[in-house]
Parts: sequence; C-alpha cells; structure tokens
Amino acid sequence: DVQLQASGGGLVQAGGSLTLTCAASGFDLDYFSVHWWRQAPGKEREGVSCINNSNDRKYDANFARGRFTISSDKVKNTVYLLMNDLTPEDTAVYYCATDPYACLLSDAGAMDHWGKGTLVTVSS
Repeated sequence: DVQLQASGGGLVQAGGSLTLTCAASGFDLDYFSVHWWRQAPGKEREGVSCINNSNDRKYDANFARGRFTISSDKVKNTVYLLMNDLTPEDTAVYYCATDPYACLLSDAGAMDHWGKGTLVTVSS
C-alpha cells in the first residue's frame, strides 16, 4: 500500500526547534516533489516547504525562509523538516504530501498523496 507517515510534532517553547519526519512506504520518493503543508485552527492550509527530489531544488514559503530546512534521505525514503526559531504563529497541524512533478506550494489540490498530520504547538 502507498502510505505517508508524518511524525515529530510536539510542544515546544518559542525560540525552540523541532524536526518533522515524513516516511514513505509503497512508493519511491525519488520521483516526487515532497511538500510540507500546515493548517492552523480557523485558517486555510498553507504551503511550508518543498523539495523536488528529481533535481534537489528546494522552495520555502516566506515565513519559513531562513528558519525551516527541508531535506531528503533517499536511502531511507524519508523527508525531514527542521524548524528553528519557532513562534506561536507556527502552531498548526503539519502534513507531508507529494506531487508527481513540480513543487507547488500554492496548490494543495495538486498533491496526489497525503499523510496524516502531526501537531506542532509552540508556547509563548
């Protein structure tokens, strides 16, 4: 079965760090662009970061640039999101998802696979 599993969320104080993990099974992430999305209560889902595993190009939302780093471990078929300098505004459920072609941080509907979210809560 094709499956994505997001993990690594938790409670962290402002200024702290967390690393989220997106593990794939049943398909090879080498042929996908892997995205992180997030959704806070009462807000629309927004793109966070993306890595195109076919060319290793990376993209970040403005709020993530300089703080969050996306990376791939192709041996483990896993993608990570290192989040530094977290603020309460980063509190959200974070999801990993794939697109078979390009990184599309503005188009959640283009994703073909979604994992269940992992909750990140940042306290002030």
